[in-house]
Amino acid sequence: MKGKRVAVVGLGASGIAAAELCRARGAAVTGVDQRPIDFRLGDFVLQKDARFDAFDLVVVSPGVPSFPALEAAKCPIWGEIELAFQCRMHVSPVVAVGGTNGKSTVTSLVAALLEAAGKKVFAGGNLGEPWASHADQRFDVVVLEVSSFQMERVEKFRPDVAVLLNVTDDHLDRYASFDDYARAKGNCFVNQTERDLAVVPAGDAVCMREAKRGRARVVTFDASIDYELRLRGAHNRLNAAAAIAAIEPFAVPRETIARVLATFEGLPHRMVHVAEIGGAHYYDDSKGTNVGATVTALLGLAEERAVLIAGGRDKQGSYAPLADAMKKKGRAAVVIGEAAERIADALSPVVPVVRATSMDDAVKKSAELAKPGDAVLLSPACSSFDMFRDYKHRGDEFVRAVRLLGAKK
Repeated sequence: MKGKRVAVVGLGASGIAAAELCRARGAAVTGVDQRPIDFRLGDFVLQKDARFDAFDLVVVSPGVPSFPALEAAKCPIWGEIELAFQCRMHVSPVVAVGGTNGKSTVTSLVAALLEAAGKKVFAGGNLGEPWASHADQRFDVVVLEVSSFQMERVEKFRPDVAVLLNVTDDHLDRYASFDDYARAKGNCFVNQTERDLAVVPAGDAVCMREAKRGRARVVTFDASIDYELRLRGAHNRLNAAAAIAAIEPFAVPRETIARVLATFEGLPHRMVHVAEIGGAHYYDDSKGTNVGATVTALLGLAEERAVLIAGGRDKQGSYAPLADAMKKKGRAAVVIGEAAERIADALSPVVPVVRATSMDDAVKKSAELAKPGDAVLLSPACSSFDMFRDYKHRGDEFVRAVRLLGAKK
């Protein structure tokens, strides 16, 4: 990297981490971002636009889709994960966890299991801090949540264990087709060898097809595990099974696995029980940012019926699977945000649908629709950026509104 000219495109958290790592390795770095950026990084050069024919390497942040000037570059184009992999100071086993849904939970659970077994673990990537920020540190195991965006630009990245939990419609506003999206997800397997492990769900033809693009030994998982879980929801038995399969090479004792699964509480905004009000149970699943995630959350509820709060920025996928799930579990739906009309059109033949103008309004109307014994589920099936800063802000607003409702009862 020393003396190389590197352009970093997109200066969010991963872009800044990539720029700092390149400079630490002796590269001359130019940052490219169309937004105004307020930071200082030594002799770092910042541009709004750039031509890339003058660079030896381009590093693209995951949130930046391709564009013509980028595709015209003659040099290698990497993502931040690829950069960290090639520039890491110490080689240690890498576990990469991908999938449309569940990858944050499984990444965190894999890390918790390995830490409980006495390993020094870095857990990050799409979840938490960028790997590039820790490329100089020594770990026993690196556990990465990897998104399709992060896997678009891989060259030599080779995880010792690669997990693909599922692939359902998502980000079709970025990919030309479902197969293009699945292929990006499956890039994590491509460089694996016979010494490596690929973990996919049993009976999932798409995930198996992607796993076989590499040469790793393939292991499948299903929900039939004989451990007690603290996590709520039937889908979390699959998440736990995937995590157990992923740690196979590390010989974690069975009693350690049992202890961690019995105490692991999961992550904020992922099927978190917020309150019981008027006999109805309120759940925050704001991280349900696509239809597949919301369907999984609905079908995993212990309650027989649910009032669903959904909507946000549309990702151009079909809402038909959501309508099918609501036939089985739905009491009613409250829709918000830019996608409200599309979701209402899909769900209106199945359940009553009402519209809300804010999260407070959505919670209020959900409470009016719910019956004792029901669930009220925030699982939007959309991204949050039309009304909120991110899914965390959306979830926090839901929790605040639910607690305000409870205080009035």
